Amino acid sequence: MNYESTIPSEDADVLDDPEARAKIRRRLIIAAAVAVALLLAYIGYNYFAGAGAAEDDSASQAPTVTVMAPGKQQVTRTINATGTLAARREIAVSVVGEGGRVTNVYVDAGDWVKQGQIMASIDQSVQSQQAAGLDASVGVSRADLNLAQANLDRATQLVDRGFISKADIDRLTATRDSAAARLRVAQAQLQESRARNSRLNIVAPKAGFVLERNVEPGQTVTQGSGTLFLLAQNGEMELRAQLGEGDLANVSVGTTTQVTPVGANKTLTGQIWQISPVIDPQTRQGIARIALGYDSALRPGGFANARIESGTSEAAVLPESAVLNDSKGSFVYVVGPDNKAVRRDVVVGSVSSAGLSIASGLTGNEKVVLRAGGFLNPGETVRPEVQKKASGA
Repeated sequence: MNYESTIPSEDADVLDDPEARAKIRRRLIIAAAVAVALLLAYIGYNYFAGAGAAEDDSASQAPTVTVMAPGKQQVTRTINATGTLAARREIAVSVVGEGGRVTNVYVDAGDWVKQGQIMASIDQSVQSQQAAGLDASVGVSRADLNLAQANLDRATQLVDRGFISKADIDRLTATRDSAAARLRVAQAQLQESRARNSRLNIVAPKAGFVLERNVEPGQTVTQGSGTLFLLAQNGEMELRAQLGEGDLANVSVGTTTQVTPVGANKTLTGQIWQISPVIDPQTRQGIARIALGYDSALRPGGFANARIESGTSEAAVLPESAVLNDSKGSFVYVVGPDNKAVRRDVVVGSVSSAGLSIASGLTGNEKVVLRAGGFLNPGETVRPEVQKKASGA
């Protein structure tokens, strides 16, 4: 059996042809280049597809935050302050005359009095007898004057007949004038005594509301006894509100103010009637005195809160949840075009039911993080969700 292989004559002719062998070599090179290109394309696809998946995974893990562009709106500038209630005009009533033992007290703390009303009386038994004696002296002096005048009148009728000399007339005239002078002295002494006696009673110098009573019947009082009664003139009260020098510069006399006494469930309306011209160098505060009408809820010495409206301005308004605080002050987080959270320092203005007004630090066009800002870090990537209208804090 013949096992020798034979090469077809046609293939043998191709192998013997140099040009045919070159074509085959070129085909093999092209095939290898195509295979390498396909391999590189496969590797590149897998690489970039993996990177994109990693980016998508990173973006999917970024926290979602609610943001809002607050814009600007008209905000009423409100100043909140506290202070002490007091009588607007206090009148201390004490002994004016020589004093004595108190017989009756007619008013008590919490009563209203009229001008000139007797508030307490003092024993006048001795002074009354002295006044009675002076009154009698006036009667004696008046009788002496009448007698001297009668003698002068009779002598004047006899002088023309020659029974009375001109010297006698002069003497009788002098006697009449002396009697008239003694009468005037007696009358002055009587009026002085009555005036002193009237000052023994403790009377109200002005109409008002009795705040304190410091005297009891049987007590002996003198000019050194101090204040017996304390009045609030016409019952008018005031709140002496403590304001910082910055707030003090933003209020003016006549500004309407809402005052709420501590422990009371009512709000009273008052007006600033005086602003302190001096700032306390220790506290850097001054006093705005707010006039109030009488109300049973107002007790001098107590505390009250004041809400003073000092004009309007345009400002961004944010809920309280959007504004954070640390040792550096107040700040918010703003989301930029690259979805990065950026810290923005702000100055908080007035507080109202609508939220916190931002006095400076925002233009109103930024995307401000409304909630969860305390869990963010500066530069952190977030997924913002825009909210058109801020909700209350």
